[in-house]
Amino acid sequence: MIQRKQSLFLFIAALLNALLFIVPFYRWHEAGDTVWHELRLNTFFPAFLVAIVITLLPLVAIFMFRKRKQQMAMCGVSLLSITTFLSMMLAKVGNLVPANAIDGTYWIGAALPVVAFIFIILAMAGIRKDDKLVKSMDRLR
Repeated sequence: MIQRKQSLFLFIAALLNALLFIVPFYRWHEAGDTVWHELRLNTFFPAFLVAIVITLLPLVAIFMFRKRKQQMAMCGVSLLSITTFLSMMLAKVGNLVPANAIDGTYWIGAALPVVAFIFIILAMAGIRKDDKLVKSMDRLR
């Protein structure tokens, strides 16, 4: 029973972060132009590297189930990486989109890291709960 929910939460977070490579982060339409422009990861190399990291960290944390302290630390690093990714992409949107852009919207790719952030927090809560359970069982011996 121990580590089942946390592993699922971490896998879902990794899957959501992997979807960032497919879906756009921001879409805009310039005045007088009929083409939609998209901001994707492949157009911004530093964010591409950070996206690889935020996809791999939850997967690595799944296999650290015997070392709960290190697993918590790995989840913390993952949360920090997601925050870094979001700040990089928001800064890129602010610098990239021209002044004559109309009808610009954040796309699904902007919400995926936020949802992954929530799943990692849920996994951390479950890991902490398992750690307390193991410590209480050790006291009974």
